[in-house]
Parts: sequence; structure tokens; C-alpha cells
Amino acid sequence: MRIALIAHDRKKDDMVALATEFAPLLRQHSLMGTGTTGGRLQTEVGLSVERLLSGPLGGDLQIGARLSAGEVDCVIFLRDPMTAQPHEPDINALVRACDVHDVPCATNVATARMVLGELARL
Repeated sequence: MRIALIAHDRKKDDMVALATEFAPLLRQHSLMGTGTTGGRLQTEVGLSVERLLSGPLGGDLQIGARLSAGEVDCVIFLRDPMTAQPHEPDINALVRACDVHDVPCATNVATARMVLGELARL
């Protein structure tokens, strides 16, 4: 599967912890991530992640475009609901694209664990 991994600044530590927990599973799949998140997953977890632009610089839109073209099978997007994001329209567009194209999208750690846990059972 092709899995997109995205995390807002205050959720990046959670993403690293989640990826560490599921590292054996994630290594079996093609991963892409926005700039800083992808970099941290590479250096701190040792995952091979195709790094796209940072979210505020268009990374969310890049993932959304790939998703719309059928090139993303699952999105793990750990959002920070307590902090205003300058690129909120891009975030909403990505989540909407997941709904339009029926692509699983986990926006918090609990849901991400459920999605990844189910993927591990396949």
C-alpha cells in the first residue's frame, strides 16, 4: 500500500511514537510524508519516506493531488485541533479528497492505531 504520513507540529512526537510502534508494518509499504514529518520518520525511526513539501508550503496539496490520481491508499494525518493552521483550506481539501475518493484517513492517534492494526491483519 501507499501510505501518506502527516503531522502538525504539536503532533510530530506522536507520529514518531506511532511509527516506531508500527515500524515493522510500515517498512512493508511505500511511504510518503510532508517535509519535516518525513524527515523525522527517516532519522528517528529509520523508515524510507518520500519527502514532499512542508504542509504550509504545499505538501498537503501534493498528497491530495496524488490521492485524487489513485496514488495514495491510506492517510495518517495527526491534526492539532487546538492550534489554528495558516493552510487550513489545504488541510480541509485533503480530508475532503479522502472522503470523495473513499480513502481511509486517520486524524488522531486512536484511529491511526485502529487503521494500522487492521492493515497488519491483512
